[in-house]
Amino acid sequence: MAGADADDDALLVLTAVLLTPARFPSVLGDDYVAACGALALEPYEEGYGLVLGQDGDGARWTVVVEDVSLVAVAIAAWDCGMEYDLSPDDRSVVCALPGWPLALAVAAPGVPAPHDPETDGVGPAPLTPPDTGSWGPAQRRLGADEIAERWALWREQIDDAQFVRPGGESAGRAEDGEPGDEDTGADADAEPGASATGQHPGVRRALAEALAYTKAPPPPGRIRSGFASADARILRVDGRGWSMVARTDDIALILLDEVPGEVLPVGRGPALPGLLKALDALAAHPA
Repeated sequence: MAGADADDDALLVLTAVLLTPARFPSVLGDDYVAACGALALEPYEEGYGLVLGQDGDGARWTVVVEDVSLVAVAIAAWDCGMEYDLSPDDRSVVCALPGWPLALAVAAPGVPAPHDPETDGVGPAPLTPPDTGSWGPAQRRLGADEIAERWALWREQIDDAQFVRPGGESAGRAEDGEPGDEDTGADADAEPGASATGQHPGVRRALAEALAYTKAPPPPGRIRSGFASADARILRVDGRGWSMVARTDDIALILLDEVPGEVLPVGRGPALPGLLKALDALAAHPA
């Protein structure tokens, strides 16, 4: 791996992402094990770094490396607007996969435009990003990632009056995390939101599955926790056909495969705080 003046065999690095239980491209799967499986990798606890770039002919490549710390340092430097020459040692390279799993808006200077390498049918098919013109599990997870990264922007679009239930009726499309008259938490048998009036059945299913995670922990990475503030975390939780984004001191937002492009809020109620606390205790936290 080298800079833009390298020969045709060198990788001209454009970006990198982590593939660990606490942080991985959600486009690849609902959890760390599934994400590794999508790349035919063993789900080692230490994880991997994914380095995306082009060769001297402009072909797209994703290079998998074991040096997670080096990739993490590079990402941190880039996030701070600093330059960092990411050049993993060849001995840390696990494999090179054709294509990119993510869409990139940049290209290496001085080489042809990004394109899939010629593999002559040998080896794995080139990785490709999901089609943004359709809706499915990958797009749903990407949408949840976008909300998690810009929580404040999405949160300000939700009117808390949606959660007020004058006369016992629900308002708007917002769902209520209240399980009914009982003040129950994550350890209760009742499902958060199970009796909320007008609640979408997919939301009830998602909340029920999230509650089940607290009793039978899911695969690593199915629940992830990121920094929000000194007293709160941002949770990313995925399941069969649903994704949840929640702030532990606030509400939850749910996306469903069966409701393309819609974000369904879940009111805090008496049960949601306990559920979120229990999920955070199980979550993979970045080092």
